[in-house]
Amino acid sequence: MSGTPDGRAPVDPVATEAGRLLCAGAYLDPAYRDRVIEELYVHEERFPAPSYGFDAGRVLGHALRALRTEVAWSAAIVAVWGLGFLLTRTFFLFLLVPALLLSGAGRIKKRRERTGRGGRVFEWILRACAAYLLGRILWGVLRGFFSDDAGFEGFLGSPDLSYLGDYLGHVLETNPLMIFVEVPRIGQYYGEVYSWTVVLIAVLVTVLVYFQRGHFAQTINSSLSRAHYADWEADPVGGPRFHRAQDRILRMQHAQVVLYDIDNPFCGAGQARLPWQLTVELRPRAGEEARSLDNAGIIERIRPRLEALRVPSPGGPERAGASVLDRLRELVIDECVFLPAAGLPDVDAVDVSDEAFAEHRAAAVEEGGERRRHFLRVRIGGWDENLVITVFIRVHTQGGMLMLEVAPHVLLPVRPDFQRADDIARRHRRNTPLAKVLLALSNAPGSLGVALATLGGACRVPWRLATAGHGVAYAAGPAASVRELASQRDLSLFQLMDMDRYVKTIQERIVGGVTQALHDAGWHTEEFAERAVNVAEGGVFIQSVSNSAFGINGVSHNSTVNQGSDTSDRKDGRVRAGKESRSGH
Repeated sequence: MSGTPDGRAPVDPVATEAGRLLCAGAYLDPAYRDRVIEELYVHEERFPAPSYGFDAGRVLGHALRALRTEVAWSAAIVAVWGLGFLLTRTFFLFLLVPALLLSGAGRIKKRRERTGRGGRVFEWILRACAAYLLGRILWGVLRGFFSDDAGFEGFLGSPDLSYLGDYLGHVLETNPLMIFVEVPRIGQYYGEVYSWTVVLIAVLVTVLVYFQRGHFAQTINSSLSRAHYADWEADPVGGPRFHRAQDRILRMQHAQVVLYDIDNPFCGAGQARLPWQLTVELRPRAGEEARSLDNAGIIERIRPRLEALRVPSPGGPERAGASVLDRLRELVIDECVFLPAAGLPDVDAVDVSDEAFAEHRAAAVEEGGERRRHFLRVRIGGWDENLVITVFIRVHTQGGMLMLEVAPHVLLPVRPDFQRADDIARRHRRNTPLAKVLLALSNAPGSLGVALATLGGACRVPWRLATAGHGVAYAAGPAASVRELASQRDLSLFQLMDMDRYVKTIQERIVGGVTQALHDAGWHTEEFAERAVNVAEGGVFIQSVSNSAFGINGVSHNSTVNQGSDTSDRKDGRVRAGKESRSGH
């Protein structure tokens, strides 16, 4: 990690705000928590994706802690519902139906918020059916308190399952549609018989839901508060398998040797943003003796120009210069070597130490290979590491030609619901006791389905660990980045302006460095400088590869950075990677 001469340096990835929000997201979204555990804990044969601006090991630790905590609460909730089954016998079915209906409606709502798919009509039909059935049961409970006549004997003769089955069978034979009328009616009569038992179970479930939400708020306020998160030594600890996973993540996530999957080589860096490449022929200037150029020499000309971006502009008092807050002052510049993960025996078979990187770098910087690739890597972490721009630069000279590849990538900000974690916890802590009780009471009927889903999902983890054989599989590259999984889909106008400024500033210094290297070595620079300006604005063709970060259609200047396939600009099997959409809304 590098900084300015006055000691200005980016925040340590172990303590960034983006990392804290990812940890909070493991408590907020069970689906995200499960993906984190799947990628970093279950698939131990996969190399972790590079972690730009956060610590994936801390995210995994909190994901496992969130799972264990939710399993404990879910087991308690299921136990209370089980007690209700023992006490109410057949009536439990009438309590179970609305609980499952509300759980299904809740899952539809979460899916719609997460993916945009899921019908509101079906969700509200489920809620309406559950509310009607619960209303009839509640009315029966109230009648049971104030009426000495149970009312059940004249209806079925006995609250036994055999009598209920006979009666419902008779209804289905005579008029099947009457089942929708008779089931709520029977639920009301059961409520009269088991009125005190229903109240007991409802109170116990509501209390558990109440304290479960309070425990989440306390976690956000304590170990995941901004003050406490800086103390990474206070993180939750796990067993030996967790420590092995954590050691693997710590060893690989910030290494200069990057193990990649060939279908997604830049996994972890985010979405590609106008990648471009340029190939020009090297022609000596008239009257000059052109000297040979090597890749390392050109890289060394680019680096000082990029490092100069950390220095505030001259002019003005010295005190004002020291107070400049531009994120370019925290520019991180290093070199990395990409190695394919396929074919390696296991994840511990690769040496990613500084000495190993130096050997790979010395061989890869000049070879221009297909699988092993050397890049100059430039990173800027803006908006508390919520907006991370990483630019990969590769130079190769071969056969009198100069080839320059520039691949900017952007990690979009963390999801809005994760960013609201502090506000969610604060509102719960400072809400009135009555509001907390009413909220817990409204969530109590659907708690059984959520608890069963949690326990079922938790059982998959040890089952996969015991049967899938990931520990003895061949090593593989990262399939997903936990940072990318938690990224939102668009940028605000300010963030979009900052991203454009950072990328264009870095590209300008890259072009200037290469131009200077060509000039000092006695080569023509006019053609390179002119074409580089046009290419950087989006006029270059890059071969589209399936599932690759380069397979994009450009960027929209209204508010989003898009990633998808574009068929309108295909020509001879190529995709115009730099096309920009100028039609803003």
